[in-house]
Amino acid sequence: MADFFYKASGTLTPELDMKIVLKLETWLKKSFPKKILSNTMDSEAHEKRPPILTSSKQDIAPHIANVSEMKHYLCGCCAAFNNIAITFPIQKVLFRQQLYGIKTRDAVLQLRRDGFRNLYRGILPPLMQKTTTLALMFGLYEDLSCLLRKHISTPEFATRSLAAVLAGTTEAIFTPLERVQTLLQDHKHHDKFTNTYQAFKALKCHGIREYYRGLVPVLFRNGFSNVLFFGLRGPIKEYLPTATTHSAHLVNDFICGGLLGAMLGILFFPVNVVKTRMQSQIGGEFQSFPKVFQKIWLERDRKLTNLFRGAHLNYHRSLISWGIINATYEFLLKII
Repeated sequence: MADFFYKASGTLTPELDMKIVLKLETWLKKSFPKKILSNTMDSEAHEKRPPILTSSKQDIAPHIANVSEMKHYLCGCCAAFNNIAITFPIQKVLFRQQLYGIKTRDAVLQLRRDGFRNLYRGILPPLMQKTTTLALMFGLYEDLSCLLRKHISTPEFATRSLAAVLAGTTEAIFTPLERVQTLLQDHKHHDKFTNTYQAFKALKCHGIREYYRGLVPVLFRNGFSNVLFFGLRGPIKEYLPTATTHSAHLVNDFICGGLLGAMLGILFFPVNVVKTRMQSQIGGEFQSFPKVFQKIWLERDRKLTNLFRGAHLNYHRSLISWGIINATYEFLLKII
């Protein structure tokens, strides 16, 4: 306050008796409104205050951060969409072989009899399921890996394996989409419903549990296949020739993903055979995994070759599918 009077009058000195200053201050408070006095006293502070600069970069920074945080989910989603659109007809042939144990030629003939109109019948559930689950698979794996590293002091391999299992378990929430896809692709149910909505409606009367028929093999497959995929993806890529161009990186990512997908497709093929059989049923008893496996084993004359019927097509489909998925994912990850 003393400095204020000193500068305002030009005659007062900093050594002015404080009693006089206090009296003047009291008189000013009584004589002038508080708002005017406050504005006058703060004018100097406002003059000295540096201007607040606004920048377009500052404005968009939060949005960029949000995109960066979500890019693993977005890349996984787009990679799944790209894959399903290309490989759905192959998947349909494989599905018929898994369900009925028929040869590739017979499965293709079945699809020809169904006609082109029904070729992409049932694509909506896998499109919804795969785009969602792969977004979760890649996104949650990265997020959970970071989270676990911060809170758990365990080896890197153990942390990433746990993150992969948890991501796979979360994917299983969308088992109903896989369940409906199975029903729509089975020609025995063609006369019962013609689209995804009708299939969901048909299961509704059996309760929520019916949507999750076949959950055990789905959990087993998702968890362990994720651990192997994320654990081996890096080491396999290291053995490939060093990429120096964008196209070379794309080829390496395709080969890496394709080899892993083909290997995992063969390894978990019997699990998928049992899952398909369990999910093709509507209503009735919920049979255990060992019981359904034993039934299929007896139906196929206890021969491993019959159990793996369609595995060669699954190998090629997985090779293409996971090659597309991994290459698309890594490519988008670089440009986003």
